Amino acid sequence: MIDLILVRVLPYSVLGALLAVAYFSALGWNVRLYVDDGAGWSAVLIHSLRLLVIGAVFTLCARRGAFPLLSSVVGFQMMRAAAVNQQRRALERKS
Repeated sequence: MIDLILVRVLPYSVLGALLAVAYFSALGWNVRLYVDDGAGWSAVLIHSLRLLVIGAVFTLCARRGAFPLLSSVVGFQMMRAAAVNQQRRALERKS
């Protein structure tokens, strides 16, 4: 029984983790565009696209059921915590 649940949950956790990697990579790119003076509409477009993709993926996971949605959010949050810790360590090294 537990093996079956793990087989159903693990792919969605990996999906959430990969989504987080793409999301935070795009966020870094987006921040660099906003900081540059000549960013223009490209920064707004990437920002909107980033939010639309994450909304679409989580909506598709929700349509599959509660377990897929929750496991994808857990995978996303795990990678979010790793990204925040990585940035915190990078800032501590600079100061």
